[in-house]
Amino acid sequence: MFEDKLQRAKESFTFDDVLLVPSRTSVEPKNADVSTKFSRNIKLKIPIISSPMDTVTEVEMAIAMARSGGLGIVHRNLTANSQMNMVAAVKRAESLKIRNVLTVEPATSIKDARTLMQEKHVAGLPVISSGKLIGIVTKRDIALVDDSKKKVEDVMVRDVIYARENISMDEAQQILYENRIEKLPLVDNSGRVVGLITAKDIVTRQKFPDASRDEEGKLLVGAAIGPFDVERAKILEKAGADVIVIDTAHCDNQNVLDSIKKIRKELSVDLVAGNIATGKAAQDLISLDVDGLRVGIGPGSICTTRIIAGVGVPQLTAISEVAEVASKHGIPVVGDGGVRFSGDIVKAIAAGADSVMLGSLLAGTEESPGMEMILNGRKYKSYRGMGSIGAIQSGLSDRYAKLGSSKFVAEGVEAAVPFRGKVEEVLFQLIGGLKSGMGYVGAKDITALKTETSFVRISPNGLKESHPHDIKIMIEPPNYQLFQI
Repeated sequence: MFEDKLQRAKESFTFDDVLLVPSRTSVEPKNADVSTKFSRNIKLKIPIISSPMDTVTEVEMAIAMARSGGLGIVHRNLTANSQMNMVAAVKRAESLKIRNVLTVEPATSIKDARTLMQEKHVAGLPVISSGKLIGIVTKRDIALVDDSKKKVEDVMVRDVIYARENISMDEAQQILYENRIEKLPLVDNSGRVVGLITAKDIVTRQKFPDASRDEEGKLLVGAAIGPFDVERAKILEKAGADVIVIDTAHCDNQNVLDSIKKIRKELSVDLVAGNIATGKAAQDLISLDVDGLRVGIGPGSICTTRIIAGVGVPQLTAISEVAEVASKHGIPVVGDGGVRFSGDIVKAIAAGADSVMLGSLLAGTEESPGMEMILNGRKYKSYRGMGSIGAIQSGLSDRYAKLGSSKFVAEGVEAAVPFRGKVEEVLFQLIGGLKSGMGYVGAKDITALKTETSFVRISPNGLKESHPHDIKIMIEPPNYQLFQI
């Protein structure tokens, strides 16, 4: 029996085990379409998601990812209220038409108006009386005013320019330009303020034309929850989360599956579940009507699950097995972990993934919440696994098994990654590599890359041959140097 068990063991593969075979092509890399889906209803311009880790994705990262056409998943290693506020902050970062507009009354003191602007990070406030718009006050109006003596009515602009709530963005832009104003209040037939359009939002929208946005023009954002946290899921949906991600190390657990069934009934937004590594697990989750699958048990650079627990499936094989099942049901698959180079993204998608989730490659950017440090004269940022001792002690511990009330077995390490600059610079290099790979194999879009390509297995010598070898490197291009750990 035991001998048969080993003889039946299937050979599995990860990124360094294979290469894609180049083909005759008419596809120019610059014309390759890398748009995809993260879940059933979440469409993205680029197939990259930032991981829900406490040293990777908070507000700044989520905003940067969405503006670049990807998606950020806010981590859950904090209170539900704090996570809710982060999600809300991302949704407030941009909007075609701002709803729930902050207003003041004419009798409001300048001090209170200034405090409100500072706390809510706004530059202007419509002034209302008996619910109707009568003026507007901005930071410019109160910049040099003695706030202890005057009120809003003393400095506000009374001849305020406004528009009806059904105005188009082109019409709003024309009004803002012609009148040299930065804010355009929107009113209903009774003169009540129902919205606000700002020049800043219009300019930002033009700067990031491929950003991931919802129907109201707000940035898309996801949020992670524990496998049993129904209440947190409802709070996050109410805060505006566009997708909820079940965040657990082993999703193919009966207790977790039972909980997902309950969570699914409570949510109207998309639900992505993981992590899994087999086709059977994919089938179990799809039967619960999830909208996306997250694949990867142990491939992350800071994950020690395979060493501590002795379990896992090499990432490319895991992706291919899950995708084989998911593709029959139209469920998108995200490969989570193991990506070190842009070429790994090409391989992951060719193996069946619709997108990839990144941790270490984004942890070293300006937008990540990790701590900065200097080691041997070089700048680094902290990065840790969510199964590391530090992550478990500082927050929740239900992602990995906890033994007893105070003892646990860690399945991750704490580390430092090189500082890599802005997220958009890293994404530019990653997407550039992805498009280059699509050009080599003749894939015009993500679907073609998944279905019209083939792999070749390579030996250890083949891997050595793939990297620069037998030389002393003098100058490394950004797209190679950037991803060295």
